[in-house]
Amino acid sequence: MLSNLDFVRQSLELHLFFARIMKEHSFFLEVGFTPKDASFTQRADEFRREFDKLLAEVVSLSNGVVGTGVLQSGEVVTQYTLNAERASSYFTGVQIPTEITLAETRLMGGGMVAVTPMLVQRVAMINQKAIFLISGLIQFKATILSNVLSCRMFTVNYPLLMDHIMREARLYLRTVQRLQNRENVIIEKEALEQEAFWNRIMAEHSKFIRGLLDPTENELINTADNFGKEFDQLTAEAIAAMDNTASFEKVTADSLKATAEIRDFKAQGTQGLLNCKIKSIIIPLLGDHTLREANHYLRLLKIFER
Repeated sequence: MLSNLDFVRQSLELHLFFARIMKEHSFFLEVGFTPKDASFTQRADEFRREFDKLLAEVVSLSNGVVGTGVLQSGEVVTQYTLNAERASSYFTGVQIPTEITLAETRLMGGGMVAVTPMLVQRVAMINQKAIFLISGLIQFKATILSNVLSCRMFTVNYPLLMDHIMREARLYLRTVQRLQNRENVIIEKEALEQEAFWNRIMAEHSKFIRGLLDPTENELINTADNFGKEFDQLTAEAIAAMDNTASFEKVTADSLKATAEIRDFKAQGTQGLLNCKIKSIIIPLLGDHTLREANHYLRLLKIFER
């Protein structure tokens, strides 16, 4: 059974990472439809705005409560997030509330604020709101994927990306539900499941990047392709380790090394996009989005390694 402090801290840390991911998923969906599907564009925009509100509320409660390690990991915001939002807003005309990002950069680590019954209640209400929102977004993503696969809809987003962002949303939903039930989620015990999940995510990021680069960007395409193959192999090894046919320690060490390398690749790529040095159809916020997910996974891997 989670203590009030752990319940509040873990819930807020989870939302700081994942509510931003969900609002950006909604943004990527929103800007990917054709004029014919204006009702889907509007629905995606509604989800984006709701997750903006959720994240803003989480940020308002997080100062002095969440862990310093999470704030310093680069999974909440990076040095590129603000500029990536501004550039992506400029390119699309979608107004992204950068004041949330600025507020996140000012957050301080835990141990400064007492966890009161009122704070516990507010966090429980945020969790409930998140469960409702994430469930709706999962259904929305599933509808889009079904429409695309049955040729009833065209979108610039890959079908694999739809499946990819649904898996992330389901992980978020499951974790919020467990926290809301006060389950003591011991990440180390679920390390291999997390490694199989995130190695697959990293592999797919590599493939998306490869497919969105201009065909003339040969060197970057080859690098992304190699990362895709490496993380496919690491995913298979993590699954094998679950069946005790591979070493947990080796999988974790290899995943940590590969994730640090792809993190650097994504950071350089995001900077290249912002500086207009890379030819692609990658919107800058997508680069920063994948970088934050690599940072999140790196933090988890360092916990598993201990």
